[in-house]
Amino acid sequence: MSEAVETEVKTNPQGDPITATKAPPSTQSGKRDPHADAKKQKVVSPEYMFFEAPREREFITGSEAAKEAIRRSNVDFAVAYPITPQSETMQLVGVLYGEGYVKEYYRGEEEYGVMSAIAGASRAGVRCFTATAGPGTLRGIEPIASWPGHRLPAVAFFTCRVVNAPLAIQPDNIEIAYLLNCGMLVFHAENQQDVFDFIMKGFVISEKNDVTLPVGVCCDGFFVTHARGYCAMPDRGLKLPPRDSWRGAVPVLDAENPPARLSRDAPVQKSNFMAYNIHAVWQQEVWAAVERSRKYINHYMGGLVEAQDVDQADVLLIASGSAAAQSREALRLCKDEGIRAGLIKIRSLRPFPTAELRQLCTKAKLIVIPEFNYVGWLAKDVAAAIYGYSNAKIIAGPHVYGGMSMPVEMIVDEVICGLTGKKSSAVPASAIMGATEVDQEAVAHFMQNI
Repeated sequence: MSEAVETEVKTNPQGDPITATKAPPSTQSGKRDPHADAKKQKVVSPEYMFFEAPREREFITGSEAAKEAIRRSNVDFAVAYPITPQSETMQLVGVLYGEGYVKEYYRGEEEYGVMSAIAGASRAGVRCFTATAGPGTLRGIEPIASWPGHRLPAVAFFTCRVVNAPLAIQPDNIEIAYLLNCGMLVFHAENQQDVFDFIMKGFVISEKNDVTLPVGVCCDGFFVTHARGYCAMPDRGLKLPPRDSWRGAVPVLDAENPPARLSRDAPVQKSNFMAYNIHAVWQQEVWAAVERSRKYINHYMGGLVEAQDVDQADVLLIASGSAAAQSREALRLCKDEGIRAGLIKIRSLRPFPTAELRQLCTKAKLIVIPEFNYVGWLAKDVAAAIYGYSNAKIIAGPHVYGGMSMPVEMIVDEVICGLTGKKSSAVPASAIMGATEVDQEAVAHFMQNI
């Protein structure tokens, strides 16, 4: 009696059995090749893709906009671990893998492993994409923070949500505060169109030789990822040129090149002077590269900010992400009240539009900065940027967090309070800068309770 021959069971990196079968060739079986459309994609220049190619509008979610951006971005490698509200985005990227638009794709074991895998793949010279949210961002923050220092071009999509206890999955962009100072470029998308454009343009900017840094494209989860909006997109038959890593500023990892900027000489690490000096010099270079990205952001994204009705405005609303969308409607209501108001939407948080804000804010009497987080990270950056360049009263708020939406009336109320001197019901006195009278008792009470 012969013994049964065991068949080989193939597994994925997590050890799960692979049950999918190879797609049959279209020419022999008569069945359509699922990769046929991907194989027909035509490579075009970024300038043609972004500025010349005809576009058609579709009514899609933010997750679908990210999918369509990846379809046209010639991505080599994508990996993710599921976490709400990012899961749907990466599930759709998995669909693209099945259709042949993404070359390699798998589910990571957890976020630390995902971000480490992105590091390894980027070092090897391929174009990488991932996405995460909230606690996933924080779990992966150590390898994420290492990307800029290792000069790894990649794009990560952060679909922001609550990270504080008690546990929740609702929109809140506090996690952006953790990303601002690690050396990566950070863009904040207001809507589905921004998600589509920022991801595609992020790949191009990230891979410029004098930049060579990762890009974080952020949006406010659910408000953008699961809501629908109009998005104008070029034909899906077009794609960006591939990453030309062998001409890159930093050698890719192969048998002859160890990972960039990792020490090969143990004695270097034993000399405090050398270790400190190497790290300090490289930190300066990373942030110099952040500054060098400005010209590409101006070229491909139309600037770090978008200004609306600013020239004759007494009041300026400064916002990013979903707060910019709410501010746009608040601007209309302010005009109905006879208030001369303008809006500055910030697209790029790193590099920060310091020079632009100093120029745009010189005439303003009042600046209101609504945010979808508690700590007011944007207000702090704005106040620091325009210090000494504007005499405007600055209201760091209103704020909503933990998943709350922001009624546009809240923004309008802060404008009226700021102009009339009426006490705000939503913003503490300590968050109002430039006021003629400061209630020190209110400030002390606020400081005791933060």
